[in-house]
Amino acid sequence: MKNIFLFFGLALTAVIISCNAKKQDLNVVTPAPPIVQVIDPPGAPPKTWKENWFEHVQLLNRVHYDTSVVVYYDGDVKPAVTWPKTYMAEAWNYTKKHYGKFGDDSRLFVIYHSGKYGGGHPGTYLSDRHGFKNVTDCGGNGLDAWVLGVDNDIDLSTHEIGHIVEGASKGVKESPAFDIWHDSKWMEIYQYDVYLGLNRTADAERWYNKMMAGSDTYPRPGTQWFKNWFLPIYNNYGQVKVLNGFFTMLSLHFPKRSITVQGKSYQEYTRKMNFGEFVHFWSGAAKANLEPLALSAFGSKDEKGADWLPMLAKAKIDFPNITSIYQ
Repeated sequence: MKNIFLFFGLALTAVIISCNAKKQDLNVVTPAPPIVQVIDPPGAPPKTWKENWFEHVQLLNRVHYDTSVVVYYDGDVKPAVTWPKTYMAEAWNYTKKHYGKFGDDSRLFVIYHSGKYGGGHPGTYLSDRHGFKNVTDCGGNGLDAWVLGVDNDIDLSTHEIGHIVEGASKGVKESPAFDIWHDSKWMEIYQYDVYLGLNRTADAERWYNKMMAGSDTYPRPGTQWFKNWFLPIYNNYGQVKVLNGFFTMLSLHFPKRSITVQGKSYQEYTRKMNFGEFVHFWSGAAKANLEPLALSAFGSKDEKGADWLPMLAKAKIDFPNITSIYQ
């Protein structure tokens, strides 16, 4: 009997100890894991960027960076928007491959806004507007902007890269042809080539159909820049090589002056080109006389109604090194 009481006593004691032990465990507060602060490596782009250009005043957040692109969103861009880190890197790398480097920083700084700043603009390494960075800054008026990553999402984004090409190629600032092709007939062929070069067949076909149906009022009503000027040049004279060749011709032969940007020597075009010079320099890029094509596409008058044929004749005299290429 004593053994029985002893057994139950020991069992009861064990239960009490066990219960107390469990109760004590429940009251123990496990320390939170230490906060691990991710420290960027040297040379990493800032995690935030405060805008101070045009009407832009947003505090941007860095959402991705690599050796090709740095992507920033304002607070209204949905986190589900992830395509820019891939597509913009591909488009930028393709552009650098065929048009050369754009400054010492190999990266493109990509900015997106939702619900504000509809449209886009570029920045280049030769301008202090965005801190001497190559930039595409695109805004959408809706809060669901950029979610799909198709059609206008990539069209506008690619368009802004094209402005960097025309305004900062070969270490030379400005675009002498801007007053002729405006904003921007050049981009129509540039984007078509990018889509083809990236094997985005559906986008190339979509863009082709849209551009073939378009027309403009300059230099004369009904002008079809893509169909009657750029596409024949592109198809017949080397595709992306002839596009790059135009900017090479400009950098080698069009009037420039020296400038200093962040302590380094670059150049800047001193004036815009006239229509005759425009045809002359494209002929040099194509290594073919494009006067007949220009007459067919544009007529014999520039946008202001002046006859550009005498301008072309003078351009052949003023820029003989180009004349010798195609005549």
